[in-house]
Amino acid sequence: MNLVSIRLITDDVRRLAEFYELVTGVEAAWATPDFAEIVTPAGTLALGSTRTVALFGPGSARPADNHTAIIEFLVPDVDAEYRRLRAAVADFVNEPTTMPWGNRALLLRDPDGNLVNLFTPVTEAAIAKFAAR
Repeated sequence: MNLVSIRLITDDVRRLAEFYELVTGVEAAWATPDFAEIVTPAGTLALGSTRTVALFGPGSARPADNHTAIIEFLVPDVDAEYRRLRAAVADFVNEPTTMPWGNRALLLRDPDGNLVNLFTPVTEAAIAKFAAR
């Protein structure tokens, strides 16, 4: 089994796509106006409109209602990302902080309130863990 993507359901696919294009530097690939993907070497962040939910089962997903997941992106320099994004991103949860497990992390929210973590491994153990990714 291979994790291929995580999908976010939103009322405004274009707004979320533009946000993730800014954060990742990756241009969204559009299948339809109701579905776009941010494709990275490690996996894909899929963005689906609330109009697509009925295809899976009415009421099976709700937009802007995530209180459990954190979408994480490995970046070369989290401090540089913070400097780059701070004028354009409205909702930072913290400034870059070194975590006990060895990553320097920056937590922010996307326009729908989903948590996004940008992180850079900084300890030997964390660097070794992510060396192949």
